[in-house]
Amino acid sequence: MTPELSDYIDRHIDAEPAHLHALERATNLRLINGRMCSGHLQGRLLKMLTQMIAPRRVLELGTFSGYSALCIAEGLAADARLDTVEADDELEDFILEAFNRSEHGHKIRLHISDALAFVRECRAESYDMVFMDADKRQYPAYYEAVLPLVRPGGYILADNTLWDGHVVEADHADDPQTRAIMQFNDIVAADPGVEKVILPLRDGLTLIRKPTAPREC
Repeated sequence: MTPELSDYIDRHIDAEPAHLHALERATNLRLINGRMCSGHLQGRLLKMLTQMIAPRRVLELGTFSGYSALCIAEGLAADARLDTVEADDELEDFILEAFNRSEHGHKIRLHISDALAFVRECRAESYDMVFMDADKRQYPAYYEAVLPLVRPGGYILADNTLWDGHVVEADHADDPQTRAIMQFNDIVAADPGVEKVILPLRDGLTLIRKPTAPREC
């Protein structure tokens, strides 16, 4: 993806809402690792996928600056709900400011918590869609813990599953994050109980669907 092609795509998709443009700029100016922000293209895709899936309850693991949460919330019905989980309590004020500036912020509940601990405490909960974008080293554990919470016909969207291409580079195989993402990808690929596809968008986005009935092997 060249800068020229990226600019071309941005000019030929729906415009980035002003409050999200301002949030992306603030994310890069005020936070470390601003590149983790979902950004214009992925944000519009998250909104559209949410509209297509039409979930009533959504779980996001890894809020960061709140950009992706606001894109998901934009695609939700007025009475639907998004629970988003962020481990870094120092981001809480920044995130809540962003939510309060958006007309869709009322659909979101922010939880400051370790993502895996939060999921393991949600055994009685059920979600129509889950967006995974937290600690990459925990992706295999997230998948194991989240899958039972996803209703039949529901979806898991997992971000960063190509990890800058490191998943096919031998010299990165010993990196804990790369190794965990490779393990996650292998687990999902080998799971006969779900449908899955990897979109080579930005850093890789895996779409996983839990069928309404058990799949035949």
